[in-house]
Amino acid sequence: MDMSMMTITDARAHLPELADRVQTGEEVTLTRHGQPVMVLVRPDSLNRRRQSSVWDEMDWMKKSLEEDRSQPLDQGELSIERAEELVRTIRTERDER
Repeated sequence: MDMSMMTITDARAHLPELADRVQTGEEVTLTRHGQPVMVLVRPDSLNRRRQSSVWDEMDWMKKSLEEDRSQPLDQGELSIERAEELVRTIRTERDER
């Protein structure tokens, strides 16, 4: 897959040409002041990437559940504080991935 870069100003002047290039599978990175700010991609390419991300999330959840399955159950009552701590831990681990 070919990837090219151009400024937003140039992209504005060549939008129909860019649309044709993206439609054929090229990804085009648009820059502002030399910094990438967006990438033009085909919708089907974006959907595949999103689906891949969902599968990665499911694999992580499956692995976590399998690891937890080998741990003994706590026989005590789950306090609200402990439940909130567990939720914070899960969110932190999720956000770090």
